[in-house]
Amino acid sequence: MKDKHLIRNIIFVLVAVFIVFFLLVQLTDFFSGGLLVELASNLPYMMVWHKQELFLLMLIPVLLIALICTLLVMRISEKRAKIRAEESLRIILDSIDSVFKKGDTLISLPPEFADAENKLNAIRNENLRNEQLAKEAEQRKNDLVVYLAHDLKTPLTSIIGYLTLLRDEPQISEQLRLKYQGIALDKARRLEDLINEFFDITRFSLQNIHLEYQTFDLNMMLQQLLEEFYPVLAEKNISAEFLPDTHLTISADPDKLARVFDNLLRNAATYSYPNTTITVKLKEDQNFAVLVFENHGAVISEQKQKLIFQKFYRLDEARSSRTGGAGLGLAIAKELVELHGGEIWVTSNEEATRFCVRLPVHPKHVG
Repeated sequence: MKDKHLIRNIIFVLVAVFIVFFLLVQLTDFFSGGLLVELASNLPYMMVWHKQELFLLMLIPVLLIALICTLLVMRISEKRAKIRAEESLRIILDSIDSVFKKGDTLISLPPEFADAENKLNAIRNENLRNEQLAKEAEQRKNDLVVYLAHDLKTPLTSIIGYLTLLRDEPQISEQLRLKYQGIALDKARRLEDLINEFFDITRFSLQNIHLEYQTFDLNMMLQQLLEEFYPVLAEKNISAEFLPDTHLTISADPDKLARVFDNLLRNAATYSYPNTTITVKLKEDQNFAVLVFENHGAVISEQKQKLIFQKFYRLDEARSSRTGGAGLGLAIAKELVELHGGEIWVTSNEEATRFCVRLPVHPKHVG
């Protein structure tokens, strides 16, 4: 486009020079009464020239001069264009450096770089947002490590205390001995859970998860999981029931899905009111398995619903040792569901919370 513009300008200059020269010759000849031709005819070694011939003869050097001037203009224009290009490149490079700088000041470029300015500011804002999210995630992780370390100390202190009592009191009654042993065992199990959560933190950050697809009975898996959860639910007088609308055989990684369902059931048990029922529903919708895990407990606000699947996020702000987890269960569940090509979401209203999972029954990439 710039080359076409330059050629157009050169042609315009040549035509303008030709027209101006032609008019000057005509005006000079007119006002001199033909004196120009007469003078030219008296020059040494010159023949008598007609007006048109004289015009052509004088036009040649003028055109040469115009051509030389045009070439000089082109050369100057090229140098100026090069300088402008270097300045533009420097401005762009400086602006790229500003993308990674902290602060709220937006990148400002000359009007001709409006598109580049918008794109660079969009990249800068996205970079700042990602940095902020990373800082928040790191802070949550550090806070939870501190809380988990504190929670480790609590059951360990209880275990040591009750075992010390059992050792130092040989005459203790059998009933009290069994009570102390039961408490120590419960605390030891709690300690085991917390240690497993520490391993989860490491695995979630470092492990590349690979799915091993198998075809299995989804109804049977869910029924078995509910039966395994019976002791956990019985402690809070919570019951569970499985309400399938269909019988499904699905192609997926059974171990990974079992962990998803385990996390959802454990979360439901943790936040359910006593003497309530957890229901697990299953139906098929256009070659997708749709599961709903419903429990009755405190309503989850819309703001918390947006954060609930983030790493290290926990609903219980008190972080009691009884319900305190690492905040990884739902985040891991979300990742595993999405690896299967599915989706997971939560709704909560009128003291009923529903975690919904949608999974392809027979994924296309599975033979």
